[in-house]
Amino acid sequence: MRIAVISDVHGNLPALEAVLAAIGAEGVDLVVNCGDLLSGYVDPAGTADRLMVLGLPTVAGNHERQLLTFPAQRMGMADRLARRVLSEDHLGWLRSLPAVLSPAAGVLAFHGTPGDDLQYLLHTVDPSGAREASLDEVVARLGDVAGFGLLLCGHTHLRGQLRLPGGALVVNPGSVGWPAYEDDVPFAHRMQAGSPHAWFAVADDVSGRWEASFHAVEYDWESAALLAEGFGRADVAAALRTGRVV
Repeated sequence: MRIAVISDVHGNLPALEAVLAAIGAEGVDLVVNCGDLLSGYVDPAGTADRLMVLGLPTVAGNHERQLLTFPAQRMGMADRLARRVLSEDHLGWLRSLPAVLSPAAGVLAFHGTPGDDLQYLLHTVDPSGAREASLDEVVARLGDVAGFGLLLCGHTHLRGQLRLPGGALVVNPGSVGWPAYEDDVPFAHRMQAGSPHAWFAVADDVSGRWEASFHAVEYDWESAALLAEGFGRADVAAALRTGRVV
């Protein structure tokens, strides 16, 4: 079986369209979306329309939860923008999305970790910034995932994979639509893909166990950056152009 994995589209419709076209050439059996779908500064409503038509197996990320449950004064700017432009049909679709999903036998999809949409799985943030998580940290964050050979996540916007002691594979495809950001929780840190490309992964079990490859896709990131500037986010525009926090 071949499964394409996307995550963290963040309302970037041009990046999503380019990734979908690239996935179309991969001959996959299934496309799974690991959340953080619409909150961003390019085209949240257009992205919602496109994803709703596709009907992909999709989990809700922290941004879906936040824009559905937080009062406006508690939302971040990206969530407030998305909430303002989304229709009731869009919001109803978001409400229907689960936090954890098994889209195929032996496959588990979630956003951060199975129990926490805000926790990084393959990275750890400490006072010095973000680093790769240790195997023990990843295993502890996953909890009981017995019976699953492929674990799909997102949230960090950085591609990565890790083979667990029992042979299961953890895959984070990276971000489709927002290649770099900074945060101050729990400590100040930056997550940077290092290029403006849109990313996805393909996992297959042809070898007898799950293996993953990662794919960088070019798209018109200058147009996306100009839209972000139109929303007053020159910092996001710079990230879209460079894949770095500038």
